[in-house]
Amino acid sequence: MLKAHKISYFLLFACAFSYAKMAAQAPCEHFPYRDASQPVAVRVDDLLSRMTLREKVGQLLCLPGWQSYELTATNRPTLSASFLREQDSLCVGSYWAVMRADPWTQRTLAQGLPPPTAALHANALQHYATEQTRLGIPLLLCEEAPHGHMAIGTTVFPTGLGLSATFSAPLLHRVGATIARELRSQGAAVAFGPVADLCRDPRWSRTEETMGEDAYLTGQLAGAIVAGMTADSLYRVAPVLKHFAAYGAGAGGQNGAAISIGPRELRQTHLPPFREAIGQGAQGVMTAYNAIDGIPATANKQLLRTTLREAWGFDGLIFSDLYSINMMHNTLHTASSTEDAARQSLQAGVDVDLGGLAYTTLCAAVKAGGLDERLVDEAVRRVLTLKFELGLFDHPYVDTCSTAERVHTADDVRLARDVARASVTLLKNENKLLPLAATTRVAMVGDLARDVYAQLGDYTAPQPTGKVVTVTDALFQRQGRNYEAHEADVIVAVVGGSSSRYEGASYLATGAAEASRNLNAPHHTQPDSGEGLDRLSLDIPAAQQHMLDSLRQMGKPLVVVYIEGRPLLKNWAAAHADALLTLFYPGEQGGAALADVLFGDYNPAGRLSVSQPRSVGQLPVCYDRPLPLPHDYVDGPAAPLYPFGYGLSYTRFDYSNLAATDTLISVDVTNVGERDGEEVVQLYLRAEAASVVQPAKRLKGFQRVFIPKGQTLTVSFPLRREDFALVGSDLRERVEAGTFRVMVGASSDDIRLTERLHIE
Repeated sequence: MLKAHKISYFLLFACAFSYAKMAAQAPCEHFPYRDASQPVAVRVDDLLSRMTLREKVGQLLCLPGWQSYELTATNRPTLSASFLREQDSLCVGSYWAVMRADPWTQRTLAQGLPPPTAALHANALQHYATEQTRLGIPLLLCEEAPHGHMAIGTTVFPTGLGLSATFSAPLLHRVGATIARELRSQGAAVAFGPVADLCRDPRWSRTEETMGEDAYLTGQLAGAIVAGMTADSLYRVAPVLKHFAAYGAGAGGQNGAAISIGPRELRQTHLPPFREAIGQGAQGVMTAYNAIDGIPATANKQLLRTTLREAWGFDGLIFSDLYSINMMHNTLHTASSTEDAARQSLQAGVDVDLGGLAYTTLCAAVKAGGLDERLVDEAVRRVLTLKFELGLFDHPYVDTCSTAERVHTADDVRLARDVARASVTLLKNENKLLPLAATTRVAMVGDLARDVYAQLGDYTAPQPTGKVVTVTDALFQRQGRNYEAHEADVIVAVVGGSSSRYEGASYLATGAAEASRNLNAPHHTQPDSGEGLDRLSLDIPAAQQHMLDSLRQMGKPLVVVYIEGRPLLKNWAAAHADALLTLFYPGEQGGAALADVLFGDYNPAGRLSVSQPRSVGQLPVCYDRPLPLPHDYVDGPAAPLYPFGYGLSYTRFDYSNLAATDTLISVDVTNVGERDGEEVVQLYLRAEAASVVQPAKRLKGFQRVFIPKGQTLTVSFPLRREDFALVGSDLRERVEAGTFRVMVGASSDDIRLTERLHIE
């Protein structure tokens, strides 16, 4: 039987006629759920009534998708034996990471799916599900997409910290739209991303995936990506936010560690980004690996049902994180068995078991009377509803003829460069060393300057030669060579870290790197960031520091560039470099973007979305910690080296005419420098008195605006009721009457104008 289903896509789905042929192969049954004219709710009810318990539970499984195909001797994929077994025995309703390629999955450029082939394979999967199963229910194909679709041949954008450094919601809306088009053109309909976690401790391995430390910034930017992903009806996907909740607040900066924050901090700081992005159209949420106050996120009924479902009205899907249901039994030990963990998770509100088989035990639990089948029906109803809403029942196939034209287009490459340029953050520019003249002889120093994967970050597929523009590549394009340090006018030293998984890293079952087995990797790109690689320190490697010391002794102007996934310590560079810049894993066009900034083709306006510490002893050093303000230590200042929102430009801006009402703040910003440029205008609020302790300031508005030299622009910030809200002593959100301090400036520590505003 299995052999009979080995499908050669190039025979069954030949490009010229496959799309039309399969569209005509819909089953002939005239059940109401097949009737596209019926309301979705009617179709779901009808289909659910026809399903067996085994078929229902199958809809709650989302298994690894890269195992769904096998390659022939000519590298043509066929449906794998494991996929056919899963369909026949488990009735699996969703697959995750069908198109994923990386060392963990052991899918390479030669053994993976380039976009046109990926689309053919997606159609083959859907053809089997819709034509070879009893009810013909299409599959949900879910793909990783935190900073681009994690698949061969797609566009690689900066990681989360880089995206947030742009402080530009319009730009990230375009990123979201591009990611959605690339997913949907290959047959996927669910995007795992964006990441709405906050980074409160940069030692945490997944800092790079976040959009920084601030709830408002993260909510606005994650919401912009979500809005982009859902804007075009033709390419719309369902975004799934990661990871619910407070995943970045683990003790000791450890990935998945216990969370000991109070319920007020959870509600006021960590939950708002998710709520904002859900309001923009996110249709899924993924639980975190952690436990909050002893309750695993994957079995937290208060969090998932009371808050997410009832209070927020969220009716989308809740996915477990990979194997997080099983971990309740074998890691957290809050369940006596896998069966117990599955029951707890379903009762708490988790709809889909990602990667594992824990939910296969639900059939026995229902039959034994230990679980109400109505809970299974509730979850299945949400899965089916999303499939209907995404149009998969009526249009399960993609047009494979145009896939190549819709993935990694010339416009996509330009957007990747635009976003990378917007993310470049200038931290120091002594004596206006930058920008460099076109005739400047530059020596580019440091292994990271020429390493492709060191600039891409975690959750990145293998890249073909020539696709990624490294720093060295960009320099060669400009000056035709890389000068030796002794003959150069300026030395540019690239230091930092790497999330590369392409140098033989060892992995856990979840795909996270196993740090203890990677400590002695000999390669210069030994990973020090990315999932599973938490750190004790934030120092750069000793060899890099020795390089900087040696270069400084040459007496030439020195530009230090950090390419990093977390804010590594920059004390030496801040004191000794002539110019200092950071790029948080800037993506495939990162090298070109940096060259554009160094040589003045682009005036930098990136801003830090996470405070830059002086020492790990300061942590947490977030700008929005509750009062009182921190006092200095015996052996150093309490203030960060560079604050949240900080970044320099090649021009200067003055602020004037601040006006404030409870619905609108406006300010005039004038470019008083010698160049056209962009300014990131930031609005902060603080209640002068409140019933519970609040931060000294909280970001409540930002705009990245272009202002020609000598011109003035009025920048306005509309205000909402929730911008003045706090979580009171009863853990309810409210706006308290009183006076608020309105602060407008260029960073959290560079407030130019203040005003007082009374709120009734």
